Amino acid sequence: MADFRPDENLTNGVDVQWVSKPWVRNLLRGCALLSVASVSMNTPATFQQLPQLCFLTFVLDIMLTLLYTTEMMGKMHFRGVLKGDNPYLKDHWCLFDATMVLCLWVSVVLQVFELSGYVEEFTPLSILRCPRPLIMIRTFRIYLKFQLPRARITTIVKKSSGQIWSVSIFLLFFLSLYGILGVQLFGELKYHCVTNGTQPGTVTLESLAVPDTYCSPHPGSGYSCPEGMECVDIQLKRSQRGYSGFDEFGSSVFTVYNAASQEGWVFIMYKTIDSFPEWRSVYFFSMIFFLAWLVKNVFIAVIVETFADIRVQFKEMWQFRGGPTTSSGIKIVQEQGTGWQLVALNTRCPRGLAPQVCQYVLQSSAFHVMMMLFVLTNAVVTATIQFDLHRDTEEYERYRDLVYAIEVGFTVLFDLEVVFKVWCVGLHGYWKRSLHKFELILAIGTTLHILPVFYCSQLTYFQVLRVVRLIKASPSLEDFCYKIFGPGKKLGSLVLFTMSLLVVASAVSLQLFCFIPTLKAFTTFPAALMSMFQILTQEGWVEVMDHTMWAVGETYAPLVAVYFILYHMFTAVIVVSLFVAVILDNLELDEDLKKLKQLKAREEVGTKHKLPLRLRVFEKFPNKPHMIKPSKLPADFPLPKIRQVDLCIDVSRSLILSHIHHCISQIYSIKCLLRWQEVFLDTLFDVSHLILYCSNVTSLTCEPVKYDRYCYCNSPQCKQHIKQSNKQETKKQQNTIVKVLFLSGRVMKQFMEWTATVRMLLRKRSTAQDTKALLSQAKKDKLEHGKLLTCPVQPRTINMREKKERVTEEIRKCNDIKQSSGLSVTPASTSPSLLGIQHQIRADRRSLRHNTNKDAKKALERMKDTSQDNPPTLGYRRDAKEMNIKLLHQKRQQAELKRKVQEEELRENHPYFDTPLFFLSENSKLRLICKAIVYAQYSKTVPTKGGLLTNRIHKLLGIVPYIDWVMIIITILSCVSMMFETPKQRISNTPSLQIAEYTFVISMSVELSLKILADGMFFTPKALIRDFGGVLDIFIYLVSLILLCWLPTSVPPRSGAQLLLIFRCLRPVRIFRLVPHMRRVVMELLKSWKEVAMVSILLLVLMFVFASFGVQLFAGKLARCNDPKIILKEKCVGTFWRGMHVTKLPIGQMDNHDHAPKMLVPRVWANPRNFNFDNIANAMLALFEVLSLEGWLEVRDIMVKQVGPYHGIYIHVFVFLGCMIGLTLFVGVVIANFYENKGSALLTVEQRRWVDLKKRLKIAQPLHLPPRPDGNGLRGKFYDITQHAVFKRFIALLVLANCSLLSVKWRVNADSTIPLATTSVVFTTLFLLEVTMKIIAMGLPGYWQSRRNRYDMFVTTLGVVWMAMHFSLQDEYSNTMGAVVIMLRFFSITGKHATLKMLLLTVVVSMLKSFFIIAGMFLLMLSYSLAGVVLFGSVKYGENLSRHANFSTAPKALSVLFRMITGEDWNKIMHDCMISPPICTVGRNYWETDCGNSTAALFFFCSFYIIIAYIMLNLLVAIILENFSLFYSGEEDALISYSDLHNFQITWSMVDINRRGVLPVRKVKFVLRLLRGRQEVDLEKDKLLFKHMIHELERLHNGEDVTFHEVLIMLAYRSVDISKCLQLEELLAREELEYVIEEEVAKQTIRSWLDKCLKRSRMKAQQQSNMITMLRANQWEDMRALLSPTSPVPADLQISRAASEEMSPREMDILARKASGGSPLMFHESWDDHQEGDKQRCVSQGRRLTPVSGGLVHRTSAIYPRISLGHRPNVTRRAPFYATSAIVSEVTDWWKNTHSQK
Repeated sequence: MADFRPDENLTNGVDVQWVSKPWVRNLLRGCALLSVASVSMNTPATFQQLPQLCFLTFVLDIMLTLLYTTEMMGKMHFRGVLKGDNPYLKDHWCLFDATMVLCLWVSVVLQVFELSGYVEEFTPLSILRCPRPLIMIRTFRIYLKFQLPRARITTIVKKSSGQIWSVSIFLLFFLSLYGILGVQLFGELKYHCVTNGTQPGTVTLESLAVPDTYCSPHPGSGYSCPEGMECVDIQLKRSQRGYSGFDEFGSSVFTVYNAASQEGWVFIMYKTIDSFPEWRSVYFFSMIFFLAWLVKNVFIAVIVETFADIRVQFKEMWQFRGGPTTSSGIKIVQEQGTGWQLVALNTRCPRGLAPQVCQYVLQSSAFHVMMMLFVLTNAVVTATIQFDLHRDTEEYERYRDLVYAIEVGFTVLFDLEVVFKVWCVGLHGYWKRSLHKFELILAIGTTLHILPVFYCSQLTYFQVLRVVRLIKASPSLEDFCYKIFGPGKKLGSLVLFTMSLLVVASAVSLQLFCFIPTLKAFTTFPAALMSMFQILTQEGWVEVMDHTMWAVGETYAPLVAVYFILYHMFTAVIVVSLFVAVILDNLELDEDLKKLKQLKAREEVGTKHKLPLRLRVFEKFPNKPHMIKPSKLPADFPLPKIRQVDLCIDVSRSLILSHIHHCISQIYSIKCLLRWQEVFLDTLFDVSHLILYCSNVTSLTCEPVKYDRYCYCNSPQCKQHIKQSNKQETKKQQNTIVKVLFLSGRVMKQFMEWTATVRMLLRKRSTAQDTKALLSQAKKDKLEHGKLLTCPVQPRTINMREKKERVTEEIRKCNDIKQSSGLSVTPASTSPSLLGIQHQIRADRRSLRHNTNKDAKKALERMKDTSQDNPPTLGYRRDAKEMNIKLLHQKRQQAELKRKVQEEELRENHPYFDTPLFFLSENSKLRLICKAIVYAQYSKTVPTKGGLLTNRIHKLLGIVPYIDWVMIIITILSCVSMMFETPKQRISNTPSLQIAEYTFVISMSVELSLKILADGMFFTPKALIRDFGGVLDIFIYLVSLILLCWLPTSVPPRSGAQLLLIFRCLRPVRIFRLVPHMRRVVMELLKSWKEVAMVSILLLVLMFVFASFGVQLFAGKLARCNDPKIILKEKCVGTFWRGMHVTKLPIGQMDNHDHAPKMLVPRVWANPRNFNFDNIANAMLALFEVLSLEGWLEVRDIMVKQVGPYHGIYIHVFVFLGCMIGLTLFVGVVIANFYENKGSALLTVEQRRWVDLKKRLKIAQPLHLPPRPDGNGLRGKFYDITQHAVFKRFIALLVLANCSLLSVKWRVNADSTIPLATTSVVFTTLFLLEVTMKIIAMGLPGYWQSRRNRYDMFVTTLGVVWMAMHFSLQDEYSNTMGAVVIMLRFFSITGKHATLKMLLLTVVVSMLKSFFIIAGMFLLMLSYSLAGVVLFGSVKYGENLSRHANFSTAPKALSVLFRMITGEDWNKIMHDCMISPPICTVGRNYWETDCGNSTAALFFFCSFYIIIAYIMLNLLVAIILENFSLFYSGEEDALISYSDLHNFQITWSMVDINRRGVLPVRKVKFVLRLLRGRQEVDLEKDKLLFKHMIHELERLHNGEDVTFHEVLIMLAYRSVDISKCLQLEELLAREELEYVIEEEVAKQTIRSWLDKCLKRSRMKAQQQSNMITMLRANQWEDMRALLSPTSPVPADLQISRAASEEMSPREMDILARKASGGSPLMFHESWDDHQEGDKQRCVSQGRRLTPVSGGLVHRTSAIYPRISLGHRPNVTRRAPFYATSAIVSEVTDWWKNTHSQK
């Protein structure tokens, strides 16, 4: 929508074409406005009223046409038509301009024919002018230019338009659903009550009932006509019946959309109630709930999310988010007496001519307060104006003269204020402030207003706007207003856009329908503007559409309906959602400010030190502690009484100090110190277990206590032991522990100081000097008992970080060597995965924190290259974050301890503290029994094997104790019994109702007694009356008890007894107190009272301004005579015949009242029945009703008729401001407070996406699709067919075609029913075939795994049953069964479309999450309905209080209240309940009178509408907004998109063949290796990341099986930037976990590397040893063969055996001597030593001794392959005789060479 043409940015240069010059463009923009004005005047009705406009518009159109044609030709000349750099016809905006020129020429030609008379005056050809108003886009498109690339804007537009289209499809799905249901439930509504004997074709107004009433021809299933009338089908044509109804699918969808707009739906429901059984009205209530409250609010979610994206992209445009600047200049710090404050110093502001004294007066607070009081006095005086029709008008005129004189005085006073300020600060300084400009405008306007000519004119606005200055008196309200309206660029642009849209739409509609003379709504432009504005506000828009459809006829009525529905959807849904989005954006905080507020919120939570005031009252009384006398202490003198706990102080201190001494010796690093510091408080509690005997005995036994425990117990057994021991402590023992611990608080304080010193020294130093420093520091820190802390800290492993850095450096060097040597070359990845990117980012962050500057620069460059669009933020150091969160935890723990110690001190020093009713002690058996009963609660100790529903049931049973469950059930039953009470059937005269009342009162008495005996009533820590809920319980109980004891038989209206009955109706509200979740909803609403109060004040100010204006201008002017023929008051006397309204149907001559029934009534001069502006109270009540968009059309019509047409602007401006800004303020504030109370308001965009991702992953499930069967048999083919996309689309089309058979109602006697049902049988057979094919392909177990398949089988089974019923019965029951089967089949279409599925999940989850909100709404409605029965149950019927809408019973009252929530004439019902005598009759009792109660009705209806419609319903919008971002986030915005999730599901299903959702860790490795896309892990590049992921799963789950969600969550953590997405606590925990995993993986890597090296060295040594032994054996074999060739075989065998046993050479030599008969060898005995040295040299030089043929050994420098262990070459045992000499010579040469090398 932006203008991206290059000539838009051109300036007035020399070479600039004249068509692109700025003055030409500005001229053409102004001409566009003139064109819109010309086409708005070009209507036949306008020309009849002002004939001169005919020629004026003609001349103006000719001039505009020639001008724009010249521009078009010039652009074609300069830019080219089809060729060139930027041709004219290839530019979108140029094509738009050419189209507008064509429309101008068509309009001119058409007007020529109209002026010449060739075309009639009212001709449909005027439709050709309807595109002309679109030329207004040329005026405003320049303001839609953005400083962003076109691609980015195109992306945003495509995304938002796609989301809006998807939501529109979703809305169409629900419209179709309810349309089909409406057709089958209702059908045609054609039966009416007529007089007996009336023929169906001759129905007149006289024969109809007054008013016209629908009826049912079947007795007992609707309304039965009274005597003298019968129920007849009057047989009207479709155009006469109207286009709303359920005749067929088209009209049904049209009716459903009208009802979903909450306009006129209740009257359609009343027609169906009269025509069909009353239970079918549930259809309308569910339709309003789903369509109007859930589905249509999804549009708001789409607009808000899109606007948030635009805000992020256009942050530079809307970046300013400051506060209200009250002064210019700088601020300095000055002492103000009460403290240092910032004081504004206007150094550049010019001073005025006033002396210094006047400057001080102007800057003083007294001056501003005095002026505020004058403004308030002026408003009060204006509000005192009132007019009484029954008094003399002269008295009123005299009072008006007095008010005029007072107004002149105030005007002069405020003018003098302006002059005084200008005199003091100067004209330039005065004009610099916006507030001064506003005051000056008011002064000028009010000065003109007091002139007699302009008094009580439109200038009265200036006078009443003075009250706006009172906003300045409240700084918080001023800041809130600036936050909402301060950045006026967005809100102002949106208002301008809305007004432009309204003008364009009005002009287009005017040209579409101005040729219809009978259609008064579109004859002139003002009428068309009011009609289109009426559609924008949704008040009476259906009537405008219906009248237009009746006027154009039945042929074109569908087109008219489509036009108005599209306009209504765009304006009432999208435009209003834009206002909500802008207000939410204004209330949104900046990202940096959110982080600061997160820290501040963490500091404030749980740091309250003081006890409640009801407990601190004991501090006012003197202390009276419990004293005991030690009896077992050895002493020579009598011991005095002492306090029980003081005996244990010294023992506890010594134990704690000894424990600290022991723990300090275990501190070796910061990591150990942090862990010790975390568990230190828990350790102190464990130490206190040893001195608990002091709280149970009355004497002291001084026995030595030995305690030995490490500071950090990491074993599960130790933790379980501590946990069990903590559970076994009694309350008294825990309180004693708190007392003992806090009495030694100095030890705690000194310990914290020493801990900080240890942390600092451990971080800075890593040598042995650190140990000496720690020891010296510990010796200097003396504790209270005088002992020294000595901590022999061991120097080993004192700096783990340095060790880690060294290991990392070594690994990095090794990797560099490998890459430089070319051993491992990793190919560059073109599209790296998210896992690899985030792994590299975290590694770079660590290098930035620990490496040198050069390495840090390289890492920073890599981080910038990794994420260019969204560079990661370099957060503060991990230690600093850790210290922040530790300090916060310490503050919370200290605050909790302090509160507990205060309670213990009060319990010890005041005997009546924590004593219920001041007589039950803490250890009283009665109190313990009561506590056991009160706190008995269900807890699921044994895990069940049930599903999700079973677990939810167990969780539901455990939310409250058993006694609360009993009272919830009894309260609900009591409320049900109260619903049976009516004005005739009361509790005083109905015994069954009294039984229910007795049951409730007795049960509540028992409950309250038990709770008071267990916890006390008021002055105890857990007292019953400790908050408003307890007060409400006591109040409800007392009211019920008094009423039950009294049971008055006479209850006069407005008496105390009736007030008691009204208070009794608060009983349903008690469920809020009993259910924790509902109590939390109430607390969240109460927390937002401040913002809601501010919005209410702003709306009250707006209403007061317009009410004051209305009183001054319209007081006494809206009264008229009830006879429309009488105009003057003096003639409004006597009686006249007044026609009665019978029906809206066009039966007979509707406009001719002679045919309608008439009645004789007296003439009365009176105000309109429901409103007037005679005083400020009535005016504000009327404007409050208008603010709810109810009844403002009547106010407008009467003002236009009685005062003047131009006064209609007054009510339109108020409705626009109140509707578009005021009501959307409520929506925005409630949503913002919902987010704030939930904790998501302070989340950044990335953090919110992470929270949504975790929720989305939590509900994700593995695919239930079984694997494809092996082979290509029948099952494989069926599997391929059923899983093909074409087959799925074909089934979806079959479902839609089957549902289309329900477009008309299946009646028994209808001719179309049998063919439609038979066709449905064919479709059911096809669906049965589909189910059969899937079962064959997947198998029955595989098919049953999917819920969708189960649902399809269920529906198909019902379809088969229906087929049997259809062919056997063919009656109404079979038709109903068939329609039910098709409707159930229609729901399956959502599972076949991904977008519909996600949006349906959004609605369903929103409904589930809002269960307690909906339940709270119902309870409030029930309470109001019960009170309505008491107040208005017997009020006589009126205009809207009828037999359908009344308060005679509680169910009917609930129906009326539900109608009021939608705004359907709630104000008229309120006025019907306000009737007073003489219109009604006052009786003795409230059930005998038919009068109302004005005061009660005002409070009842207004409070209900504000609480439910303005607050509770907006909570549903907030929940939908939250879940929309959860389910329907875009692919580019999601941290893990739906495609990534689907890829993981497919990969998991490939490995998880059994579909259990659980895999062992060894199989998870295959899942991670098979992942592709953004979750892919490159094993060559990210091998270390893969090890981290596997080790994380093994560590967290102890090597056990891992579930689907656990792997998915692990991937999610590894795929996101945790520094941006995670909050502080979660970030610290995650960083700690990853740090530990990296350490352990590094240790495992180093350990495995060392193991491999050691194993390799061992293998090498073993190989060398085996080779040496083998060579020795071979050589001695050769020597034996050489020296003893004739030795016997046994000796030879003996030698070979010795060689195999690896004997030493010396032993083998001796054995060889024996074998050869003792002949000496030719070698020396030390030959083996020389041989060994030779072998060692060969090994050191990389050479090996290798056997060669002939059994000889040669030296070689070549490296041969290794000889396997134990392998021995084949050596010839006996050498031939002829080779003996050669061998000897060769051996001799080898021996010589060996010795020569030595």
